[in-house]
Amino acid sequence: MWNSAKSRLVTGIVLFTGIVAFSGGCANKEQAVNLYVDAVMLAEQGQNNQALDRLNEAVRINKKFSLAYSLLGDVYAKLAEYEKSAAAYEQATQLNPWSFKDHFGLGKVYEVMDNFADAVKAYARACELDPEHFEAHLSAAKTYYKLKDYGSAMVYGERAEQINANSPDVHELFGDIYETQQDYTRAIDSYKRALEVDSNDADVMASLGVIYLKTGRIGPANELLKNAVRIAPSPFIYKHLGYSYLKLAEFDNAIEGYKKAIELDSGNWDAHRGLGVAYILKGRDEDGYVEEEMRKLAVQHWNLSLDINPTQPNRNGLEKYINIYSR
Repeated sequence: MWNSAKSRLVTGIVLFTGIVAFSGGCANKEQAVNLYVDAVMLAEQGQNNQALDRLNEAVRINKKFSLAYSLLGDVYAKLAEYEKSAAAYEQATQLNPWSFKDHFGLGKVYEVMDNFADAVKAYARACELDPEHFEAHLSAAKTYYKLKDYGSAMVYGERAEQINANSPDVHELFGDIYETQQDYTRAIDSYKRALEVDSNDADVMASLGVIYLKTGRIGPANELLKNAVRIAPSPFIYKHLGYSYLKLAEFDNAIEGYKKAIELDSGNWDAHRGLGVAYILKGRDEDGYVEEEMRKLAVQHWNLSLDINPTQPNRNGLEKYINIYSR
């Protein structure tokens, strides 16, 4: 079965690429094709290191073997060797500039590497090659968003929406863009549309809850954040849930929310800061006196917050409160 499948694959490659002509073909190039076919079979069986050996030998023999470079990109990506994957995909796209698959793969690898400038170039080219590919357009939009090029993000996002209007990811992206631009009305509408498609998306719930907090709708924000944290607990959600309880004057719940955020991320300076405020408000009596234990806990967490992020916003104000409540 192996030899039969190999024979069919070799024939297909030869007919498609013209790398080898069976009458009078170059023996070295035929050897490269055989190595490539072996690598395909090995990669399908999960024997990635053996596949890499075959592929690297194939491109050593034939430096213009675009299919081998393409598969090298795939296998290196599976092994999380992203720099090698990117280099292989780059070579594949240079040899075959019309390969959607290689431009798209290159974009994904660069995005994983946080090289958004090169990622977006690869995604944009992939979109040119396949104008109907939803994921390519959405990926381009998300990458432009990371580069803070919100105009281009909207262009590609709108095209993605035309291809698939029922994707919650597109509407979530629109919400993120509008929130960044402080267009909260449109952001709310976009997040709501995303939830209409997927009512259990915790990230969208949290994003909508945060905007509700910013616009003073504390009750709805609290409900959304409570639902979100049940689905996908995270320091981000717990921190904002703590803040929503703080605004509702439910100080015990606020303390619990901030503590959960810190348990999940001890370096969450914002949660430490909020927790300190919650302790002060919990410990304050009608005359404004704060009991000693609550003061000590507040100062402890405020100092931790400053240790974690010495350049945080309004540092001077926090230091002032530390001095006041340390007395």
